[in-house]
Amino acid sequence: MKLYFAPNACSLAAHIVLRELGLPFSLVRVDNRTKRTADGQDFYRINPKGYVAALQLEDGTVLTEGAAILQYLADLQPEAGLAPANGALERTHLQAQLNFIGSELHAGMSPLFDSEIPEPVKDLLRSKLARRLGYLEQELAANGQVAGDSFSIADAYLFTVLGWSEQLKVDLGAYPAIRRFRQAVATRPAVIEALRAEAEVPAVA
Repeated sequence: MKLYFAPNACSLAAHIVLRELGLPFSLVRVDNRTKRTADGQDFYRINPKGYVAALQLEDGTVLTEGAAILQYLADLQPEAGLAPANGALERTHLQAQLNFIGSELHAGMSPLFDSEIPEPVKDLLRSKLARRLGYLEQELAANGQVAGDSFSIADAYLFTVLGWSEQLKVDLGAYPAIRRFRQAVATRPAVIEALRAEAEVPAVA
């Protein structure tokens, strides 16, 4: 498999899960500005949507959208326990949390990267995020993980999105359970390895 990624992007979640599962894969860095890959391709020809993550399978099929990729990977090795079985009520809860992370946190933070958005508007967006973080704080205070009682693909996604908080001036000071979650996940070997590997991949020329 081949994972198309960009540093400090949501593709980190899929990278973490690939390493959690010990699956063979290679990394191809994408320049988010030029949409060129490190091996000289036009990224739009790989993923017409133009954003990471994209996962190319051995037969050439390309999967897109983080939540779909994460579930595909988890189902390759169900014995690893990174996602409940399809059809189980617990899987529906996991999907609900993936959707929450994607639509409320990921999508809520993304505009904060835009340098053209005025700071007062960003402050309003941060206020909205605070309400979502309040829900998340309750979930993590009760369970330690965001979906179930053990590490899952949803936790990999959540860790990735929360990793943007300092850069985007999203204050997590009022959320001790969220901070504990981040600290705990950051110590996982797969997370350490993924972050190190991405830092070592040269920028696209």
